[in-house]
Amino acid sequence: MALRTVLATGEVVELHCTYDPATKGGNAPNGRKVKGTIHWVSAAHALDAEVRLYDHLFRIPEPEDVPEGTDWKSNLNAESLVVLSGCKLEPSLAMAAPGVSYQFERQGYFCLDRDARPGAPVFNRSVSLRDTWAKIEKAQQGGKGKKK
Repeated sequence: MALRTVLATGEVVELHCTYDPATKGGNAPNGRKVKGTIHWVSAAHALDAEVRLYDHLFRIPEPEDVPEGTDWKSNLNAESLVVLSGCKLEPSLAMAAPGVSYQFERQGYFCLDRDARPGAPVFNRSVSLRDTWAKIEKAQQGGKGKKK
């Protein structure tokens, strides 16, 4: 795979790669090791949507564990909700049904929000694929966290 970027901005302007359908899912029939899989959505055919990324409301597991002179509000996570607009999604999600979960590759599971309207879908992340608390706990233990 070859990648060309505009050096000043780091913006990707061109990508050259090959497609080998026999390696779909990371398993090559001839035993070749697949180094990675690219998940791609055509911008020309994509569905524009708003995506809401929810995270823990507090930065630490025990929000009332605060230094003297402060309160639990000092532990609020300013990034507990990140709203992304203009996201490019698979066109089939135009038919998304409320109450059904959809996996967005390498991001987590999402469901259609009740704020969604025809032509203006809104998806909420319900489960992240990364465990933020495990990462924090591992850092606090000096990298000696439990493996799950």
